[in-house]
Amino acid sequence: MNAYVRFKLALTEEKPVIKPYDEAKWAELSDYKLPIDISLSLLEALHKRWTNLLRNLSPSDMEKIFIHPDSGEVSVGKNIGIYAWHGRHHLAHITSLCNRQGW
Repeated sequence: MNAYVRFKLALTEEKPVIKPYDEAKWAELSDYKLPIDISLSLLEALHKRWTNLLRNLSPSDMEKIFIHPDSGEVSVGKNIGIYAWHGRHHLAHITSLCNRQGW
């Protein structure tokens, strides 16, 4: 959800500075205990919106940027690549766990 918001900020504001967050602390909050189907529904809806947004970007949209306090300026185009890798990386973790556990 943070990634989606970062894209939207870059597309609607002039070089917004995004706020980093402590992922480990977010993961400790009580909502992680909810049934997995709630998270899967949220992800499904989010990805439908995000896919629509990305499919409708113009070439000039790809050049728009946000500023990350640690990474500096990041273009929408570069961020698409970063999140494509990030998604594959998470999938590899899940696939590896499934293989190790024999699921």
